[in-house]
Amino acid sequence: MSNEKIQELLVRLHDEVRKTAVDDDTRSALHDLDSDIHDLLSSSTPEPNMSFVLERAKLLEAQFAISHPAAERFMREVIDTLAKIGV
Repeated sequence: MSNEKIQELLVRLHDEVRKTAVDDDTRSALHDLDSDIHDLLSSSTPEPNMSFVLERAKLLEAQFAISHPAAERFMREVIDTLAKIGV
């Protein structure tokens, strides 16, 4: 269930980012985070250093808080769901 929820939230986050003006660095950071999350979810055993995924998500959430409140909300949900699955 949590994996599906994260997938859904990432789709909604990407949709929201497409609707707003986001700089290339933020868009690239989101793409990298998305890739890392997919790698994490597809792994049968999480790597010990994958906690950086949660930190990267928190940094993006802070960036979105300034100018993209809807994207921030989706990022907060991603962070909460990642924390629930033990990342």
